[in-house]
Amino acid sequence: GRDPFGRMTRGGASRPRANRWNASGVKRNRGFRRGSVKMRPMRSPISFLSPKDCLASLRSLTLWRPMATDPIVQVRDLSKIYRQGDIDVTALNRVSVDIQPGEFVVLMGPSGSGKSTLLHIVAGIDRPTTGEVSVQGINVGNLSESDLATWRNQYVGFVFQSFNLIPVLTAAENVELPLLLTGLNRRERLAQVGAALELVGLADRSHHRPDQLSGGQQQRVAIARALVTDPVLIVADEPTGNLDARSATDVLEILRALSSRSGKTVIMVTHDPKAAAYGTRSLHLEKGEIVS
Repeated sequence: GRDPFGRMTRGGASRPRANRWNASGVKRNRGFRRGSVKMRPMRSPISFLSPKDCLASLRSLTLWRPMATDPIVQVRDLSKIYRQGDIDVTALNRVSVDIQPGEFVVLMGPSGSGKSTLLHIVAGIDRPTTGEVSVQGINVGNLSESDLATWRNQYVGFVFQSFNLIPVLTAAENVELPLLLTGLNRRERLAQVGAALELVGLADRSHHRPDQLSGGQQQRVAIARALVTDPVLIVADEPTGNLDARSATDVLEILRALSSRSGKTVIMVTHDPKAAAYGTRSLHLEKGEIVS
């Protein structure tokens, strides 16, 4: 059989299952109910240049202002309880917060305070025990697993605390993965991938696998993957943790410009006060509650 990139997989020339991949190399999702999640058209991202040109392009725009006052993210009485043996561990305790379109919100607090748990639930990676999370008016908790996966790919860009790169794929192929579920043809996908890798300074490493890259380079590949679909919501868990000072500044400047100039909503977890200073608002969590 062949993978979505046209390469032979294990098993040699065995016949692939019928209708597994469509003509564009996108895996078919038989569980998706047409119309249950709106598929948005992808823009040509103005930010996919070099870091310097990216910021210049964003700064040339008129300062973005929200057209409506409705929050893009609404969290209501959100609780998350994990079961560890006979003990219930409360990660979040009745958290409520609104995030407006174009905000750059920073989540801070000590380890175990619930920062990453809140981020993951808002992004649809995890589900709450009780309470609701709505993003752009969609109750994320009511989506099926199939629809949730479609929604995440269309609307959310992720930068994980760990790199989560696929070891057997090159940097370019890792960045391209979210685009395989879009309507872009191969030429358009490659253009997006090349520009995203140029943005994080890794255009010359596009054909390297993760084990051929340093830790900082792997994290920059993960950032390029998060930005390549031009998402409306960017969630980042310590996005600059493995970057040198100059690269970290470039990434934070770009995230801030995407928020203030392009209207994207950014939610970032960090322990670094210098990184937090790039946000428009900081939320401090302790013991699963927002304290300030």
